Amino acid sequence: MSDMLELVGLVVDLPGPGGAVRVVDGVSFDIPPATTVGLIGESGSGKTMTANAIIGLLPDGATTGGALCWRGDDLLRVDRRRRRRVRGREIAMIFQDPLAALNPTQTIARQVGEILRRDGLDRDEVRRRVVDLLDRAGIPEPARRLNNYPHEFSGGMRQRAMIALALAGNPALLLADEPTTALDVTVQARILRLLRTIQESEGLAMLLVSHDLRVVAHVAHQVVVMYAGRVAERGPTATVLRRPAHPYTRALVDSVPAIRTRTALAHPLPGTPATPANRPAGCAFHPRCPLARERCRTEQPAVRSVAPDHWTACHFAEEIADRV
Repeated sequence: MSDMLELVGLVVDLPGPGGAVRVVDGVSFDIPPATTVGLIGESGSGKTMTANAIIGLLPDGATTGGALCWRGDDLLRVDRRRRRRVRGREIAMIFQDPLAALNPTQTIARQVGEILRRDGLDRDEVRRRVVDLLDRAGIPEPARRLNNYPHEFSGGMRQRAMIALALAGNPALLLADEPTTALDVTVQARILRLLRTIQESEGLAMLLVSHDLRVVAHVAHQVVVMYAGRVAERGPTATVLRRPAHPYTRALVDSVPAIRTRTALAHPLPGTPATPANRPAGCAFHPRCPLARERCRTEQPAVRSVAPDHWTACHFAEEIADRV
């Protein structure tokens, strides 16, 4: 049975004062085994909601459509028992804020060992496994840190504890939602190296959600670019960053110093990002796009292939790519 996760036309609607708001609108991509996929976009693009839909942690009142195909099941339609089995054991999540995600009243050992105790392991075996997990997550002297509480760890150490907790169920897929956002640059680099090492050594698939193109460029094999709840572009990371076929992707690349060259100059994106609640007609990016034409204002572009394994939602993709 394949460990590839496939999103097919994923839709997520959230209740709002004026009615339902479509925050994820027809998103399709896959995460192959032993592959890291970067999911990138500005705030409000729908990337975190997409990850939450995969793990089944949507807000109350949310409704979904499309399909999430995993090991022969559509996760949007399985019963609660199957969902609970998937969450933590087959698919695990590393949250953006470990201080909020970890229970402040329980020790690190108790939280990391919870899923192991559910498997019926005795106390000594749980302790041994927790020490091993903390060690794999890069926590020094793990046996001495078992009875520490989250507030006794630094930000980087808490994130490592979150990684250990995610690995406890021996998952095949990791979802990492902005795992380095609250950390300083040096600690960010260490956490990213750790995630890459774990992914490669254990053959895991990983979805890395980030707003930072530099993070995705250094870690991900493939990249999915989202804008206003929709996929703008997807493909191999090197291809998408070197030859973007969507003006939004190109603007993201140009806004990051030294992503393709040694220059320190950057060109910030003009305008305000569209969100699902204020998504314009046609191409959602057209109010900020310097190449927008009448067709862009009225007709939503379909996601289409522009090269092998390279897809984009732009009417004039070939023209964009030729300008690089």
